[in-house]
Amino acid sequence: MSNGRFYLFGEPARLMICSFMKLSILTAFILLAAHLPAAKPNIIFILADDMGYGDVQALNPKSKIPTPHLNRLAKEGMTFTDAHSPSAVCTPTRYAILTGRYCWRSRLKSGVQNGYGTPLIEKERPTVASHLRQAGYHTAVIGKWHLGLGFQKDAKGQWDWSQPLDHSPVDLGFDRSLIIPASLDFPPYVYIEGRKITGLPDRTQPKQGFPGYLREGELGSDFSIIDCLDRLTKESCDHIHKRAKEKNPFFLYFPLTAPHKPVSPHPRFQGKSKLGPYGDFVMQVDWTVGQVMKAVDDAGIKDNTLVIYTSDNASFMYRESAKDKPHHLSDESQQIYYEGDHTANGPWRGTKADVWEGGHRVPTFARWPKGIKAGSVCKETVCLVDLFATASELAKAKLPKPNEAAPDSFSWAPLFNGKPGQFRRAPVINHSASGMFAIRMDEWKLVLGNGSGGREQPKGRRFTPPWQLFNLEEDPAETINLASRETERVQRMEAALFQILANDKSRK
Repeated sequence: MSNGRFYLFGEPARLMICSFMKLSILTAFILLAAHLPAAKPNIIFILADDMGYGDVQALNPKSKIPTPHLNRLAKEGMTFTDAHSPSAVCTPTRYAILTGRYCWRSRLKSGVQNGYGTPLIEKERPTVASHLRQAGYHTAVIGKWHLGLGFQKDAKGQWDWSQPLDHSPVDLGFDRSLIIPASLDFPPYVYIEGRKITGLPDRTQPKQGFPGYLREGELGSDFSIIDCLDRLTKESCDHIHKRAKEKNPFFLYFPLTAPHKPVSPHPRFQGKSKLGPYGDFVMQVDWTVGQVMKAVDDAGIKDNTLVIYTSDNASFMYRESAKDKPHHLSDESQQIYYEGDHTANGPWRGTKADVWEGGHRVPTFARWPKGIKAGSVCKETVCLVDLFATASELAKAKLPKPNEAAPDSFSWAPLFNGKPGQFRRAPVINHSASGMFAIRMDEWKLVLGNGSGGREQPKGRRFTPPWQLFNLEEDPAETINLASRETERVQRMEAALFQILANDKSRK
C-alpha cells in the first residue's frame, strides 16, 4: 500500500486484467450482435394452378376436401383473407409475380400463352430472381413456367427440339431451372433443365376431354403426365435439402401443375376425397405442400424460412344450384359442382377468368416462425404482384425505383410484423381474361365493364357501361350494383384507376 492506494503486482494482477478484458470484449460483442441485422430468410413461393379460395378448409369450413397440410400452414403462420392474383388467368399472373409489374402493362393485354409462346419477360427486365441473386441468394424455379421460352426452328420452319432454348429462366436471374413449358394441357409435354429438353419428343399425346383434358401434341421420351407433379415435388424437396447445407440463403419458386386441367390425380389419391377427380387432385396439392414443409422442417431451416402458398387464379369449377342437373360427382365430364357438395371458390361470385371475386381472390398463407406470429390473420387487401417488394425488403436489398423495376409491388413486411397500419398500398387492380378492369379501394370495388369479363354470364365488355360498383363488406357475393347511387364514388375510383394506368406505375 502506498499513499492510501493498493497496487496489484505479479500473476494475480495479470489474470484479473485479462479476465476484465475478456469480459469487456464479450460484452461488446453481445451488444454489437443485438444490433446486427437478422439472417436473411430463405424464401419458398409455392404457386398452385387454378385452386379456389373455397377448396381449403382453413378458409372455407364448408369445404369437404381434406386439406390438413394447408390447415397446418395456416395454423403455424398467417392467413390472408383478402389476397388477389394480379389476373384471373395463368400467364399474366406469373409475369406480375416475377416482375412486380401488372401484365396488362406488357404486350399481353388479355388471355394466356400456349406452350410455344413468344417469351414475355424481356431479358433486360429485373425479376425477383435476378434481384435476389444480386442480394446473395441462390435462385431456382422448379415447375410450370408458362411465360414463353424461345424454342428454336430449323431451316424448314419446324421445331428443332435438339437446339437449346434462347430464352430460359436461367436468362432471367435463376441459377437453376427445371420446368415444363406451360399448363399441363399444353404441348409440348417435355421437361426442360436449363436450356435443354431432358427427353426429346418421340411420340404424340392424343387429345382427351375433361377431366383428363389434354391437347394433342409432342410428348417427351421421359415425360409422364400423371407422375409430373410427383417428380416436381421430389425435385423441390431434394433442392431444399441441398441448399440447406449451403451458407447462402435461397429462393425457390415452385409453381405447381395442379389442380389445373388435366385433372389427373396420382392413383394413390384417386377416390380419396369422395368429390371426384378434382377433389382428389386438390388432396394431392395439399400433400405436395406437406412434403415441402416436411423438407424444410427436416433440413433444420424452419425458423428462418418463409413459405408462401397461393394460387395463380381461382378454380375453374362452376357452382350449380340445381341438385337434379349433372355435375362433377354424377358425371366427371362436368366442370361444375352442385353447391351442396362443394363450392371451389367459396362464397365469391364467378370462376377463373372472371373479374368478379371468384376469379382472383385466392387462398394465401405465409409461414415464417422467426418473423410471423403463428395463427395470425391478415384482412388487408394484397396482391401477388407484391412478391418482388416483399422479397427485396426481407433480403435487405434496396428496391429499385418504380421506373426501373417492380412498379406495382408493395412489401408485406409490415403485415408479417403485425403492423398493418404501416402498410401503405396503392389500390389493387383486378384484371379478367378478356382484359376487363376493376379497382379495389377499401371495401369498395368498381368494375369498368358490364359483365364478368371471363367465363360466367353475362360476360359483358370492358369499358362498356353500366359500370358495376359493389360494397364487399356488406355484399361479398357482388349481387347489388350501387353504381347509380354512388356516382361521386364511381368518379373518384374511375379517376384513380386511369391515373394508375396512365402513370405506368402504382408506387411512387
